[in-house]
Amino acid sequence: MKINGNQVERGEMFFRKEHNCWEIAQAEKIAFLIDGENYFRAFAEACEAARNNIFILGWDIDSRIALRRDGNGKGEMLGIFLNRLARQKKQLNIYILDWDFVMFYVFTREILPVLSFGWKTHRRVHFALDDDHPLGASHHQKIALIDDRLAFIGGMDLTSHRWDTSDHMSENHRRIDNGSAYGPYHDVQIMVEGEAAAKLSILARHRWERVTGDRLRNAIIEGEGPWPERFSPDLENAEVAILRTMPEYEGDPEIREIENFYIDAIDRARLYIYIENQYLTSLRIGAALEKALGQKEGPEVLLLLPLKCSGWLEEGTIGALRGRLLDNLKKADRYGRLKICYPDRKGLQSEFIRLHSKLYIADDEVATIGSANLNNRSMGFDTECNLALFAGGEKKTAEAIAGLRNRLLAEHLGSEPEIVADCYRKTGSLLSVVEKLNKEDRFLQELPDPEDSSFMETLPAHMIVDPESPVGITGLLDYFGFGTGRRDAKVDAKQKVLVFASLFFLVLILIMIWHWSPLNLWLNVENLLVALDYVRESSFTIVIVLFIYVIGSCLFFPVTVLIVLTAFAFGPLMGLTLALGGSILGGLAGYAAGRRLGRDRVRKLASDRANRMSRRLAKHGWLSVALIRIVPIAPFTTVNLVAGSSRIPIWPFLIGTVAGMGPGIIAIIVFERGVQTAINNPNWWNWIVAAAALVCGALILFLVKYWLVRLEKKNG
Repeated sequence: MKINGNQVERGEMFFRKEHNCWEIAQAEKIAFLIDGENYFRAFAEACEAARNNIFILGWDIDSRIALRRDGNGKGEMLGIFLNRLARQKKQLNIYILDWDFVMFYVFTREILPVLSFGWKTHRRVHFALDDDHPLGASHHQKIALIDDRLAFIGGMDLTSHRWDTSDHMSENHRRIDNGSAYGPYHDVQIMVEGEAAAKLSILARHRWERVTGDRLRNAIIEGEGPWPERFSPDLENAEVAILRTMPEYEGDPEIREIENFYIDAIDRARLYIYIENQYLTSLRIGAALEKALGQKEGPEVLLLLPLKCSGWLEEGTIGALRGRLLDNLKKADRYGRLKICYPDRKGLQSEFIRLHSKLYIADDEVATIGSANLNNRSMGFDTECNLALFAGGEKKTAEAIAGLRNRLLAEHLGSEPEIVADCYRKTGSLLSVVEKLNKEDRFLQELPDPEDSSFMETLPAHMIVDPESPVGITGLLDYFGFGTGRRDAKVDAKQKVLVFASLFFLVLILIMIWHWSPLNLWLNVENLLVALDYVRESSFTIVIVLFIYVIGSCLFFPVTVLIVLTAFAFGPLMGLTLALGGSILGGLAGYAAGRRLGRDRVRKLASDRANRMSRRLAKHGWLSVALIRIVPIAPFTTVNLVAGSSRIPIWPFLIGTVAGMGPGIIAIIVFERGVQTAINNPNWWNWIVAAAALVCGALILFLVKYWLVRLEKKNG
């Protein structure tokens, strides 16, 4: 195979199952969808052709976004659109699997998607939250499937702030979600039809079964497929590989196919490597790129990254890690073959194009598009899925890969794909293409060095914000004797002390981030207490606080947050009284709602988790309520609803709630006192006090949980 007169060795077949891919499958049609306008429209049109099923797996989903928009950004909302399809098509079932997100993202996501997609939709629109992953990990796959025959994979979720045109203008009246305008956004998706989609449906069904317990049949549909007619394929009748990242979890082995693909692909690159990615912090990918740059006859490397990470916290952590890796790449670039850029255009001013792609192209021969960022999380911690192409001497595949590269560079440079192709053909250099075609209105700007991050660089930040491998909560609890598993007597006590010290070090780092970051300027202890003074000084203090607990519980607001705020505002004794009373009233409100809604509706809300809890609660009564409270396997409100719908008597529910919530509230208040002292006056002595508070809180939980477990075993 030749590219620009340079010989590229074909060698052995690139893909190897169970190493750098899961499956290799035929795709009848393949199209590259650049930016949200194209993806959202293609998805909508494919859904309208669906006959049997639609699967949506995502990190985030928002029922309120419009897939197809008029001049003011208005259009049929996603939730209404899917509901309409379910009503119109009697055989159609729609399955939506959304990551059971942590509260860190509560202000950037639809707060109650479980209500929007669970209760307010047609009975054949099925919704579940995916929490089947290790502690701290996320379900990050972004897959949409139609009738097991058409699939979309890439970096875009069907959620807010993703839609944009390829112009990426500073102002666009259609770029508005939920009443809020947002800045330019760039991403890439791939659409495939045929056997490749059928293989992906196996993955989607497996994920659905893991989370819900429901096994779904594959669809067998004859006739025309759901390919949207207005989108012409970029490639036909070609093989694609499916790549995954899966963490080791509950007996499943770790899968690092995406990482292995990248290392293999970078190692075989000879002419150029073109990368668009939201993040670049992976230690192993960084090492592979350093090796490629260090070769005398190695490839050019063109990296396209966003100008900034999202928010001050990511900029100070992920941004610092990225800066450290990029600095190493620059040092390795002894032959001047590296260029690191961000896309920009005239008129953006303080805004920047949020580059969110997860794309790799090399030598017009290898390409991948998917959900995986080039960070440690995506290589081994979160669930990810990519599709990949390998030309291997096939001219049509090589031309399609080159065509995608040309389209992307043309967009970023304000040019045309044909002009980019001609310039590359003449120069044989991607870096020269960028230099020659950069314009005043659309251009690739050299990424500036990060601001001073000396504080973060003294910390092992990749262990905190970008871990390579998971630590499951069950294993962690068992390790310290808090879980239900058997403790390993061979584990050295010194090792446990070191691990515990590491966990405490993490708490200290979070305290320091709080103390020295901009967050403490507007959300510190003093300001919180001032805000809560209005409640505390009111003659209706008790009524107001208890009312907040009831409303918060009904709205799925984390009861732990309410308990911490109560402890901050009212001190140990009053805080304990109000927190326990509020938890009981909030629990009763959910219990009453569960009885009113009935088991079927609650099951739709909580899926198979509700069935498991329901059986356990019915069998063991107050003891199971207490255990579920103290080792929270489900949100506070979900337990209340399931208990009510299971028709367990009210007194066992109340006793179990007090027995389970009381020790936890005491532990939180004890720990809060120590943390508050450390935040207000961060010196070593107060950190020792905070450590002692953490130990006391953990000891309280351990002793009560140990007693409850022994009591349960005694009762069989």
